[in-house]
Amino acid sequence: MPQWAGSCWYYLRFIDPKNNRQPVDPILEKYWMPVDLYVGGAEHAVLHLLYARFWHKVLFDLGLVSTKEPFQSLRNQGMILGENGDKMSKSRGNVVNPDHVVDEFGADSLRVYEMFMGPLEQVKPWQTSGIQGVRRFLDRVHSVAGRPLGADAMDEPTAKLLHRTVKKVGEDIEALRFNTAVSAMMILVNHLAAQERPAREAIEKLLLILSPFAPHLCEELWEQVGLRPGCVADAAWPEHDERLCIDDVVEIAVQVNGKVRGRVSLGRDASEEAARAAALEDANVARFVEGKTLRKLVYVPGRIINLIVG
Repeated sequence: MPQWAGSCWYYLRFIDPKNNRQPVDPILEKYWMPVDLYVGGAEHAVLHLLYARFWHKVLFDLGLVSTKEPFQSLRNQGMILGENGDKMSKSRGNVVNPDHVVDEFGADSLRVYEMFMGPLEQVKPWQTSGIQGVRRFLDRVHSVAGRPLGADAMDEPTAKLLHRTVKKVGEDIEALRFNTAVSAMMILVNHLAAQERPAREAIEKLLLILSPFAPHLCEELWEQVGLRPGCVADAAWPEHDERLCIDDVVEIAVQVNGKVRGRVSLGRDASEEAARAAALEDANVARFVEGKTLRKLVYVPGRIINLIVG
């Protein structure tokens, strides 16, 4: 069929590509559809997505598909601009050839940089200095993972940072917040780089969470370090200890008659007496309380203190 006809239902054909009797086996279609997530450029909103929905609704009316809508969720990625901030085009001379980038910096550097540039939906300019920074980060990973490994026991700051990073990267991947996931791993790697013998568990979990971003490097290091048999791609996602992801000390707002007048740091389970004392020690809070009678104290541990005065 001519023009864009094939692209209007390709997602169905992918389910059952070798079927020469029908567009798609109904059992397979019912199992796989609808598509969970569609990621595409905003320019496809008419030229593809709208037509795909029209086609799908016709197929639904004909009883050939089981869902009214083809896609459950849509995310539009932002455009990558040239280094001069203009849209890439040959006429402007600002096109970046990915083959050249791979030759100079490696495929993993290109992958990680594109995810680190900013939020998925944001339009952002290409910066060669940025990919150089990402390459240095991956070189640091290689250096840290290549050191003699220590025992599994970790000091408390390392254990907390490791488990919080595992949790954050997992959540960020689910939410497509790839840039903040990379930032979190950079912080972890900088922390491990200061250790002569990083813990085996720390290196193992680092490679597991980094592998979706830099699969070539992590696969190589996984084999070199000999953490476990098999490929890193086949290993399960690491678990985190929720208890290590909770801050013992939190910063909470102090209100006076419902208006925020200061902030104090308290233990998560601090008593009401300790919360009151800490709040009144804040100079700005004291200014709004001075000369007045404390009528009531509303304290929600770990969240807020409200002093009612009159």
